[in-house]
Amino acid sequence: MKAIKTLAIILLFISSAQAQSDSSWSKKPTINFGGFIDAFYVYDFNEPADSKRQPFLFNHNRHNEFNINLGLLEVQVNHEKYRANLGLQSGTYPQDNYAAEASVFRNVYQANVGISLNKKNNLWLDAGLFPSNLGFENAISMDNLTLTRSLAAENSPYFLTGAKLTYNPTSKLELVALISNGWQRIERLEANSIPSFGTQVNYQLTEKINLNWSTFIGSEYPDTTRRMRYFNNFYGTFKLTEKWKMIAGVDVGLEQARKESDRYESWYVPTLIAQYKWNDRWSTAIRAEYLSVEAEVILPQADPNGVGIWGTSLNIDYTPNKMVAWRIEGRYLENKDSDFNVLTSSPYTSFFISTSLAVKFGK
Repeated sequence: MKAIKTLAIILLFISSAQAQSDSSWSKKPTINFGGFIDAFYVYDFNEPADSKRQPFLFNHNRHNEFNINLGLLEVQVNHEKYRANLGLQSGTYPQDNYAAEASVFRNVYQANVGISLNKKNNLWLDAGLFPSNLGFENAISMDNLTLTRSLAAENSPYFLTGAKLTYNPTSKLELVALISNGWQRIERLEANSIPSFGTQVNYQLTEKINLNWSTFIGSEYPDTTRRMRYFNNFYGTFKLTEKWKMIAGVDVGLEQARKESDRYESWYVPTLIAQYKWNDRWSTAIRAEYLSVEAEVILPQADPNGVGIWGTSLNIDYTPNKMVAWRIEGRYLENKDSDFNVLTSSPYTSFFISTSLAVKFGK
């Protein structure tokens, strides 16, 4: 921890010296406002007694109920030398995904500030609550090829709290190193004295191919029972033609079976999504995915012998302009190995239809 504090002091000293010698700091920043509203309805043909459905899904996760998945208001400050983001949220997504956080934090989507560390403005230090470096999806449904989130996204962090260095040596390459409070945590776990670390390498190979590799290293247990977690997220986005787009990814994680153990419990999640645009307003996407979990490593409700969940989905999207989207999706999940909570009918399947009307504005 002394090394981290020393590094922070050095970075602050560099930025302070730069501020005194660089007249560009006196320029006025731009301030932008934006928002997003995602109203949805889901019908689960398993007809769960409770409106809440699968415990491993955190978006659009209500049965036979009209609701708001995410209502978001954001303000963004941009300057050559500094930047800031603040987003306030409400809806079923923060209710489910921030349930472990103190109530005062549950309505904060992001809150971070950043400062440029060099004259080229290609090295930045950001700190606060910010979107995760892991995965190709986020909480804003209109940014994703499918309406509901993949099993990979739902079982990896949407957000992190800490500090990160971002370096862009070229216009095609971005390198990120970060330190955080843990695996999707705002407050650090009590009695856990070590921070978590992560990296990201994003490379725009061609105009049509983007490749990404992100990592996480940390522990989600107190020091007395510390079990180290190692996670890798790989994906590529491919613009095959003017009409076809594809995302292929795989998440691979390992966690110690117990403190100081040489045995690790694993999970992996391959995902493939293909989208076809019929025209400027209509598109469709199909998804295939698989979640394999050994023991209960990331799913506390899972069968101790492990879980293997297959999933497919098909959605149809109508986007009359870039601000509005109406989407319908059918999704099927199956777990042949064992009963997993609401996957209750042999061979333990779940089928549900989701629809969403979303508006995105500003920024």
